[in-house]
Amino acid sequence: MKLRNILNFLPLVLVGIGTIGFLGWEKSDRNQFPRTDAPPLSERWYVSKISDGATLTVRQEDGSEMKIRLCGIDAPERSQPLGRESTENLRSLIQQTNGEVQVVPVEKDRYGRTIAEIFTVIGNQEKLLNAEQLISGNAYLYKEYVKNCPNKLPLETAEEIAREKHLGVWNGNHVKPWDHRRLKRSSWE
Repeated sequence: MKLRNILNFLPLVLVGIGTIGFLGWEKSDRNQFPRTDAPPLSERWYVSKISDGATLTVRQEDGSEMKIRLCGIDAPERSQPLGRESTENLRSLIQQTNGEVQVVPVEKDRYGRTIAEIFTVIGNQEKLLNAEQLISGNAYLYKEYVKNCPNKLPLETAEEIAREKHLGVWNGNHVKPWDHRRLKRSSWE
């Protein structure tokens, strides 16, 4: 079964199973997200650069590169409070697989970046890094753009868990990254 086909069913499975399990998670397992059996890898991508908690560059063995924006999320800018923590959390998740990731492209943004869902696979288990960033409080759900993500429901659920537990970006009155960028642009004008 192809990854895209599996992803179409994943939200239903996660919502059904996750509704019971998510709300009872202990603090010690807050960085875990429900995992599914991983499909066979079709292409190997390796992370060559992590720009921030929601943007990275991947390459293939032939040297081709692609700049990726994680679908449905927005992370604090590096200059913002929690920006470095968000970047380091993404780096840590990727290091668990020595930089190897699966990329599920969704669309291109106006800057030419590929909007994608990114998975890591350890053994027979996979993690959706977009959701991992949300559930750990290292990113916000980008409500304006999440509608195009195949795993929209798990992303929404992941943010709700982090919000209820006051993790990361939800532990205070932080400026959202999109507001930070808008304020920064208006100060240049």
